[in-house]
Amino acid sequence: MVRMKLVLAIVQDKDADALAREFIQNNVRATKLATSGGFLKAGNTTFIVGIEDDRVNEVLEIIKKSSHTREQYVSNVNMDAAGTSMLGKPVQVTVGGATVFVLPVEEFKHF
Repeated sequence: MVRMKLVLAIVQDKDADALAREFIQNNVRATKLATSGGFLKAGNTTFIVGIEDDRVNEVLEIIKKSSHTREQYVSNVNMDAAGTSMLGKPVQVTVGGATVFVLPVEEFKHF
């Protein structure tokens, strides 16, 4: 019996095409989903990968190599006591990279 893991990788849309190409070049099958979230509500892509245990580190390295952090400015919103919002000074934040979950797979079927 082949032991498997499920890898869920959430990356910025800007990195998704490069990651998909790397998966194809390395014979890694992945399902690609358009997602959004994070504290900036930015566009993300979630990759779902079912992979043999002995290839998990290879997949993690591919994700790490293809997912980059970036500096981005966001507007700071200030609320006064009356509930009026005002745009404050832009703040620089680090975005991007990858959020990855590796989960055990109890059973895998491919039809």
